[in-house]
Amino acid sequence: MKAMILNQISDLKENRAPLQLCDIPIPEPKKNEVRIKISVCGVCHTELDEIEGRLKPPKLPVVPGHQVIGVVEKLGIGTSKFRVGDRVGVAWIFSACGKCKFCLEGNENLCDDFVATGKDVNGGYAEYMTVPEKYACSIPHFFTDAEAAPMLCAGAIGYRSIQLAQIRDGDNLGLMGFGASAHLVLKMIKHRYSNTKVFVFARKAEERQFAMELGAIWSGKTTDTSPEKLDAIIDTTPAWAPVVEALRNLEKGGRLIINAIRKENKDREYLQNLSYQDHLWMEKNIKSVANLTAKDVSDFLELAEKASIKPEYQLYPLEQVNKALIEVKEQKIRGAKVLQIS
Repeated sequence: MKAMILNQISDLKENRAPLQLCDIPIPEPKKNEVRIKISVCGVCHTELDEIEGRLKPPKLPVVPGHQVIGVVEKLGIGTSKFRVGDRVGVAWIFSACGKCKFCLEGNENLCDDFVATGKDVNGGYAEYMTVPEKYACSIPHFFTDAEAAPMLCAGAIGYRSIQLAQIRDGDNLGLMGFGASAHLVLKMIKHRYSNTKVFVFARKAEERQFAMELGAIWSGKTTDTSPEKLDAIIDTTPAWAPVVEALRNLEKGGRLIINAIRKENKDREYLQNLSYQDHLWMEKNIKSVANLTAKDVSDFLELAEKASIKPEYQLYPLEQVNKALIEVKEQKIRGAKVLQIS
């Protein structure tokens, strides 16, 4: 089968084609696994963290990709959840132990044995993959394959961020960055909290314009001051500057949710601007988002179908994944990026 393979960690500024097209064996499903014939796979900023070495080192060589849509093509021994031909999705969570206190509490995203799709095992930048059937999810008919792919990470992680932010109708919400996840957060907020005003901070003028088109009440640069203090801010950027600026714009007792698996170090010196008096005082809260649970994915898909929420996306052939990754790196983004595989 065709697959795009990551063989080594590299800097995308120096290596503009970190993934190589290869022909590898079609995987066989193990006990309790299904094999999926993949139709599309979303492209995520987390792949940049993986390629450039900001994550715990992946198991190389590896097939990246964790926003996978396809159909069940073969069943392993012991499976019962799906039938051949069912359309399914695979998100960042490939598996967890199921026995630790976190898993038993429904927080398998915090499990020490969390296995990440496309990092610890082969993912969706290929024609086929296998996955434990427990962690595959059904895809509502409401979505096309290309629409469904970004929902599995960008959408679901945005959904989890909203839950952690404890939004109440009428709160002022800020969004730092306006890419694949943030634009879906804005759509969710417009549906669930009609009296909540959304303020968007983004580096590029086209991103700020896109936010206004989708219903933001105000948009400005990352370093701008919002016209009103914000009860909660969700940061979806890979940088440190937005964290400091977000804290400055928070209301007393406000909540900053950092929706990023890793931060790049390029602007780490910005943290030197952090002061207790201006940024942290008055009981402000900071919370990070760690991975996803299977329930986050299924709950978000149900919500998105009921609310008729669909992502904006751009489609690329599998062989152009390096181009899509570079565009994510350079923040040439309007919505999400999706690979067409079959």
